[in-house]
Amino acid sequence: MAYWFHRNPLKATTAVGFNLQMIAVNSDAVQICSELKQNREKLIELFTDANNSVSSVETTLHNYLSLLMGFVQALDNRGGDYSKLRHSLRFKWTQTMLGNVPIVQQDALFELISICEEYAIWLMKHASAIAGKDEPKMEEAKEVHTSLRKASGVFSALTVHIDNLLEKPSPGSDMDNRVANAYIQQLTIARAIELKHNAALISGLANEASKTFLAAASSIKALDATKFGKWLKYFQLKSVFYEAYAYCYLGENLLSLDKCGEAIRALQEAEKCLATAKELCKEYEKAKGVGSTAKISENLFFRSLSPLIKRTKEKCERENGM
Repeated sequence: MAYWFHRNPLKATTAVGFNLQMIAVNSDAVQICSELKQNREKLIELFTDANNSVSSVETTLHNYLSLLMGFVQALDNRGGDYSKLRHSLRFKWTQTMLGNVPIVQQDALFELISICEEYAIWLMKHASAIAGKDEPKMEEAKEVHTSLRKASGVFSALTVHIDNLLEKPSPGSDMDNRVANAYIQQLTIARAIELKHNAALISGLANEASKTFLAAASSIKALDATKFGKWLKYFQLKSVFYEAYAYCYLGENLLSLDKCGEAIRALQEAEKCLATAKELCKEYEKAKGVGSTAKISENLFFRSLSPLIKRTKEKCERENGM
């Protein structure tokens, strides 16, 4: 059900040569700079394919970050917490929601945060690539869940470091807390709602999902509609969709308790919510901003709910008429 995500693009960056001729004066230092350049290039290349293995991406990421930390953190704690090399190189990164104009900072911490954000976005795309299969195997389903959990953890961990940047994040950038929180909310629900539980628990999870997507919508509502409009509609759509899902499984649970009248009323509410969700699908497709141009109402996660509501309601009506 949660296997469809709003598709924000990967961040783009320019090559970094790590040329420090005036600083890297011995062979070891030159070798480190060379390895930094090679690992960064390899990592950026790996990010372009969502079907790459997590292990290959994480191995290269670990190799790069272990070297990059020498530019971020003081190893001997002299002269403060940060390395004297922190501001020796310039880094350029675009932001997922702000188009092709990059943000430029002469700050290795900016590079650290940006590359980790790129990793988290790649994990989301990797999870979507696996989940997009007709029938994901159990191990693949676990990998989807693990990838989403990791991505959520990365975005959460980075919020602490963003405050330490010398330049305040631009509104709507990936380092804007409102954008980071929207990513976290999306990932939290994508992980939780796919677990197979009884009707009462699924209804409760779906209800919480609806509230969480509504909170995610609120976090970006004040941002530029020409850039964030489509993502906002996505959150509103998912909120109403999960509300329909909650009512559907509430109806199924009430039916199991022989409360057919209440079950029918719950399923009628589910039908209303689903009708609203279909209208929001049309608004999403027309909304401005980056994201998928697919017809959302034709997605499997959406098409499967309507028959489920119908079957459960018909069963309630049959039993209520006995």
